[in-house]
Amino acid sequence: MNAPPAALLDARYRVGPLLARGGMSAVYRGTDIRLDRPVAIKVMEPRLAADPAFRARFEREARSAARIDHPAVVDVHDQGEHVSDTGHDSALGLGDGPLLFLVMELVEGGTLRDVLRARGALGVPAAFAVMEPVLAGLAEAHRLGMVHRDVKPENVLISRTGEVKVADFGLVTAAAQSRASSAGMIMGTVAYLSPEQVATGAADARSDVYAAGILLYELLTGAPPYTGDTAISVAYRHVNSDVPPPSQIAGDVPPELDALVLRATRRDPAARPADAAALLAELHRVAVRLDVPRVPPPVPPARPVEDQDTVPAAPRRLTSGAATGAHAGPGGTRAMPRPVDDGPPPHLRARRRSRRVFAVWIAIVLVLAMLVGVSAWWLGSGRWTAMPRLVGLEESAAQRVLADADLVGRLTEAHHDDVDAGLVSATDPPPDARLLRGSTVTVTVSSGRPTVPDVAPGTSVAAAEQAIREAGLTPVRSSEATEDSDSVPEGAVVRTDPEAGEEVATGEPVTIVVSSGEGEPETVRVPMVIGEDYEDAADILEELDLEAEEETAFLIGRENGRVIGQDPPAGATVDRGTTIHLSTV
Repeated sequence: MNAPPAALLDARYRVGPLLARGGMSAVYRGTDIRLDRPVAIKVMEPRLAADPAFRARFEREARSAARIDHPAVVDVHDQGEHVSDTGHDSALGLGDGPLLFLVMELVEGGTLRDVLRARGALGVPAAFAVMEPVLAGLAEAHRLGMVHRDVKPENVLISRTGEVKVADFGLVTAAAQSRASSAGMIMGTVAYLSPEQVATGAADARSDVYAAGILLYELLTGAPPYTGDTAISVAYRHVNSDVPPPSQIAGDVPPELDALVLRATRRDPAARPADAAALLAELHRVAVRLDVPRVPPPVPPARPVEDQDTVPAAPRRLTSGAATGAHAGPGGTRAMPRPVDDGPPPHLRARRRSRRVFAVWIAIVLVLAMLVGVSAWWLGSGRWTAMPRLVGLEESAAQRVLADADLVGRLTEAHHDDVDAGLVSATDPPPDARLLRGSTVTVTVSSGRPTVPDVAPGTSVAAAEQAIREAGLTPVRSSEATEDSDSVPEGAVVRTDPEAGEEVATGEPVTIVVSSGEGEPETVRVPMVIGEDYEDAADILEELDLEAEEETAFLIGRENGRVIGQDPPAGATVDRGTTIHLSTV
């Protein structure tokens, strides 16, 4: 006798085996019979579905989650409310009360928690391979104004092909903002709650950054930083203690990664990266600095044969009692007992053989359809890519990111007051612009703040102005900016103000100081002072910056005697400051 039909929701979704159970919901494998595709069906607990406030919030959060279109986020296909009746639905195995359900993309694989149970600490390369798509998915949600509130390994799904996806956007928000919230719902996720969520219940993008920092810590060490017998004891640690460096547990963690974890988990939200995009940019910089090799994300371990879904789903009631007799696995996931399968009867074996031939032809048709689809995708959206965010990255890192996006970078340099030399300061086109793959984009690398150029004395004013403009500064002429110089011709440049080599802001004015040509010569001609009284002769010499020294011709001379000789003689050319010897009587 064939098994009775499985539960059918909204006359469209056939409910199959239970995949997982948490504090707020159960997840079933299902089939969308209208589109003939496998789906995951999340059915909320009856105590939540009975709350009108939760139902309204659930619908709003489901619509918001469906807006997130990103390869690292589980797609939300549909949501609805199923009200069972005692007639038709009883035959389908549904309960009598209202059911809230969410239909999502089915990810064949497991959770990050499964990977951590099997492997423990992942090591630096694998941790980066997981965190990059997780932060990319969160960044897209933050860009749309959404907050996850419950980032943890159980909500990170990894497919058998290594795709990493974030799940369960909005469900904690719906519960927290309805009367259905309780302390029991925090117990399972308190290890990842930010201090502000514990203290006030408030959460924003920086709360997700904190949880992502805790998640990175766990990937590097194999366990979250805080554990305890009660939720209160763990929450107290989040509020009152700084997260320790992961290198205290895992010795292979470099200091740069310690610093990244500590920045992401600061107790003060203002001290953390502003959102997941900012944290992802820091993660990229650390990866480039440490030259972390790219590895594929770790794949969850294969499920045992006895746990695989190889039998038709028997009828079941989707109520809180559905788990009766089940044993709870670690992390809140429940493993359901499965019916014993003694194998199909003989008439079914013959039918299945004919179906295999049919399946082969179906597979051939599907392959051809896939080839057509891939060609259509390439001719449509496949040729396009998006301009990545490069500002703040080093030149080599920016080149790698562009290569990953199938773009070619043309580098230019420009001064920038706020971006350090060697880092990207601007791009053209701007981030997120839609481009054909292989397009060339302009990447401007900062050369730091400009410095005043070295203008040699005697340079023409026009040449000095050109040099100052080429340095990114503004040349300034002033009638008062002159200086006496006997070595620089009148009208030529003597110096600049500020002086050459000084670092200034872009566009700052630089004054050009020119020669007035009125400087006194360094040498003078000795005047004739013979016949003058000594004091008068000394005054004449002093006016020419010459010194006078008296030498009397007789042992007994008179005061202020008359000059009868001088050395050097009159007409000789001497340096200023030279002493002239005067003989007096």
